Amino acid sequence: MSIRVLAAVIERNGSVLICKRPAHKRHGDLWEFPGGKVEEGETDLEAAGRELDEELALAVTAVGPVTWSIADPGSEFVIEFLPVGIEGEPQCLEHSALAWVPGDELLTYNLAPSDRRYVQHRLATLAASRDD
Repeated sequence: MSIRVLAAVIERNGSVLICKRPAHKRHGDLWEFPGGKVEEGETDLEAAGRELDEELALAVTAVGPVTWSIADPGSEFVIEFLPVGIEGEPQCLEHSALAWVPGDELLTYNLAPSDRRYVQHRLATLAASRDD
């Protein structure tokens, strides 16, 4: 049985929000898109709202459809990346750091494995759309 995890892709002024995982957690000190497990009966909007409030003190205003999904290697998690609209300024309540990073610079950060795969997919998709 897999556990669904939402990864919020939050964009502002051409940059994307990423957060550094606490050292004591799985993938500690690696960067990730914020989010977390979807609880039974929750909508994506409810799950994103709960997780981003807990992690970053943010209010979620909108959630788009899942743009990419991956079974996280070595875990029971299926991580689903989706665009999320927010209000407020993020605060590190659970992460050790946060950064607003231009999309083309995301791979310069030491990303968690599934987040790195998402960024590679995202960059390939953008490059393909420019070639059309």
